[in-house]
Amino acid sequence: MAVSAYVLIQTEVGKAAGVASQIADIDGVISAEDVTGPYDVIVRVAATSVDDLGRMVVSHLQRIEGITRTVTCPVVDLRP
Repeated sequence: MAVSAYVLIQTEVGKAAGVASQIADIDGVISAEDVTGPYDVIVRVAATSVDDLGRMVVSHLQRIEGITRTVTCPVVDLRP
């Protein structure tokens, strides 16, 4: 897998655990954890390209009932 990212997810009240459980079953998802703070679920994903990453987020993650907002943070290597 060439591209990885963290997807920060806000959910409806009381939906975080169910959303994380559903997301964990999607191909390309490395981990899905419910957390506290401004986001309710943080997901680590991997894809073969940036386009595939975008398709995964739009076609799979954002369609899960209970999700109100996603922020995708691609992982970059800034070390020289």
